[in-house]
Amino acid sequence: MAIDPSHAATVAPVSIEELAGHRFTGGQRTIEHWENFLLTEVCGGPQLSDGLAHPAHLFHVPLDGAGVSIADLFSLAEAEGPDRVGLESYDWEYFAPLREDVAYTCSGEVVAVTPRRAEESAWDELVFAIELHDGDRLAARVTNTWQIWRSA
Repeated sequence: MAIDPSHAATVAPVSIEELAGHRFTGGQRTIEHWENFLLTEVCGGPQLSDGLAHPAHLFHVPLDGAGVSIADLFSLAEAEGPDRVGLESYDWEYFAPLREDVAYTCSGEVVAVTPRRAEESAWDELVFAIELHDGDRLAARVTNTWQIWRSA
């Protein structure tokens, strides 16, 4: 898993709680017609009209647009391996329909990191959010909560 050292997301904090407030690089991301067509086909749905983009784009477009990868997030959270990360929740908020050929400006940050402990297990709850803007208008926001399991 190669990490691009130029990504802002790869700067390691002093402690895991200090990740809160860490901003991602940010950038722009356009959903092209061909990728919308293929994703819609894979999801088994009918093609959408009027340039509407399939909602499943919110799995990957915000991360890509914000300049951060899943590998970057694993590194940032100091995950012990890909099998030590669980997805607790995805919260997708739409303020406008996503469309093809729109250059969305994406920005985001780590919102919170909370250490959790149970009788025989330990994990950190990592929450990050990314917003997609179409000009001055907020189009969508994704808030993801991951569990980073720790060795005892």
